[in-house]
Amino acid sequence: MVQHSRPSPQGSGPAGGLSGKHTPSGPGNGSKAAAIPPPSIARGLPPHQRGRRAYAAIDLGTNNCRLLIAKPSVDGFIVVDAFSRIVRLGEGLAATGRISDVAIDRAIAALAVCADKLKRRHVTLARSVATEACRRASNGADFIDRVYRETGIALDIISAQEEARLAVLGCHALLEPGDGPALIFDIGGGSTELVLVDARGNEAPRIVDWVSAPWGVVSLTESELFDHGDAQERHAAYARMRARVADAFAPLARRLPRDAIGMRLLGTSGTVTTLASLHLELPRYDRQAIDGLIVPAPSMRAISTRLATMSLAERQKLPCIGTERADLVVAGCAILESIMDIWPAQRLGVADRGIREGILRGLMDRDGGGS
Repeated sequence: MVQHSRPSPQGSGPAGGLSGKHTPSGPGNGSKAAAIPPPSIARGLPPHQRGRRAYAAIDLGTNNCRLLIAKPSVDGFIVVDAFSRIVRLGEGLAATGRISDVAIDRAIAALAVCADKLKRRHVTLARSVATEACRRASNGADFIDRVYRETGIALDIISAQEEARLAVLGCHALLEPGDGPALIFDIGGGSTELVLVDARGNEAPRIVDWVSAPWGVVSLTESELFDHGDAQERHAAYARMRARVADAFAPLARRLPRDAIGMRLLGTSGTVTTLASLHLELPRYDRQAIDGLIVPAPSMRAISTRLATMSLAERQKLPCIGTERADLVVAGCAILESIMDIWPAQRLGVADRGIREGILRGLMDRDGGGS
């Protein structure tokens, strides 16, 4: 039987809570910044038990449903199974305030696949989270109940604060070496989290400030209907997207250090991995080539500008985009360019890891003494 882990109050997980300033629209009260400890996977397990227990993480976002199943190893964890499907849970949410019946059916079908994998891989401890779409939807709690009835998966609707903490925990190891501040971001379907961290040498990053903006690739696309019109209208829509995002980022932008030396930037999202694939001109997506890649910022801007001038049909023909991402990628470009405006690093680190890996690290650390 799968044990479903639930977070402690206010989303503070076993690896330490995310503190700092939470400001969807302005400065928060804040508290002393917290360090995210480095992973200590399996350190509490006797040698004969390491690798025997399977752990799982499910991330149900506004656009994607993702599963990762792993077993501890001496230097981290070994992935034994994974699953990802675009479900567009937040489709139409901005207009109705509800998750549609069609989107619910898509999500439950994907989660049923996840539930089957949990059983077949003999997972004993799992944590499953839902993010912005369920936070916003008036029927979010009803959806969670239905998921449990039909799949046995106990989803937790986590706060934006916890979402940011998990993303940082899952990908911060890919930050470029250096001292001083760095910005880590996660462009989701319904929101974007920006986290300013102070990362020095091999020390765990200390979270200094953060913001969750109510714009992700789905919500921003639906706000502007980018592909309705000719090239001139697309250009105007892209400018409006940029303006919306810049306004949402403004409170954090005013607090960011202006004299930071050696700025580092790390992104975890489908947007940055897709654009990185285009940068490498890959014929198909290759995680090994993308995860940990460092891309010059001007290249990412050039690709964003090029995609924003293309029609939907033209974008659908590009490798690593296709029909599933073609209508959403431009919104991701607008968000990415706005991030690079407020944090003008010369390079961008790309992570094909994030919330799921953060969940797994937390589960394994907390359960270090289990069998």
